Order: sequence, then C-alpha cells, then structure tokens
Amino acid sequence: MACRPPGSASYTVVIIPLRSSLYSLDALRFYLWVKRLKDLEQEKDALCSGLEVLEKARLWYLQRLEENRARQGSFQTQQSGVNPRQDGAAEAWSCLLRSRIQRVNGSLGSVMTEPNVTSGSSASLPDAVTDSDLRWQNTALAQEVSDKNRKISLLEFEKDTILEQLDELQAR
Repeated sequence: MACRPPGSASYTVVIIPLRSSLYSLDALRFYLWVKRLKDLEQEKDALCSGLEVLEKARLWYLQRLEENRARQGSFQTQQSGVNPRQDGAAEAWSCLLRSRIQRVNGSLGSVMTEPNVTSGSSASLPDAVTDSDLRWQNTALAQEVSDKNRKISLLEFEKDTILEQLDELQAR
C-alpha cells in the first residue's frame, strides 16, 4: 500500500496573490481548483485509511474462519457430551457475531454498488460542483448584492439632498 503513515494527514496551504479582487471570476476559479485538489487529497486519505481497515478486517475474518473450522472439527469428533449452558452462550455469541458480520458485509456491498461511487465521476453535477462551492458562490454574490445596495442607498440619499437644495433654491 502506498499510503501515508497514520498521523501524517497534513495539508499544504498555498497562498497566491491575485491581481484582481477577491470576488472576481479568476479568484473563484482558483478557489474551486484548490478546493477540488483538497477534496481529492482527503478522498485519497480516506481510501487509504479504508484499505488499512479492510486489511485488518481480512486478517480478522481469516482468523475467525480458522477458529470456526477448528470448532467444527472438534464438534464432529465429540458428537456428545456438550454442556447445554456453554452451548447456549456459544450460540448467542455466534448469533451476535453473525449478525454484525452480515451488517458489515451489507454496508461494504452497498458502498461498492452505489451509483457514481465506483465510476469515479459524478454525472449529475457538472464540473464537480459541490455544496460548499455553491455556498461560497452564494456568499460572494450576496456580498456583491450588499455592496450594490449600499451604493443605491447612497445615491438615493444624495438624490434627496439635491432635491431639497433645488426646492430651497426655487423657494427663494
């Protein structure tokens, strides 16, 4: 596995000064590009972590299989003399373990069969626009609208002041 060792999940921050304003199209494109890179890096880290867990799970499954085979072998040679109390506890443990294993297997199966998970691309969202990207765009647009509203308010105030001065001049 060519993944990072545990505890080395650091990310590099790159700050590049832009010639234009923070709310320009170039700034937005750059932000989205950096965000996509960060998301891909985090996805890679999650996949590597998942591989590590799967490898441990594979070893655990193999060990449980060996124990199961050993119990089957000893059970077949024993045939009788099983203590009902021990058998009941072992049966309850086996049922609980089987239930948990089936839940894990089902979860893994559903992850692998979900649409767009294995294909590597998201066909429903063009150009990989995510919720946080849309929120950032919305914030930028809201700031722009707020700035325009401030300008409109200032212009209306100036207009009212000029109209008052005009009325005073006409009254004289």
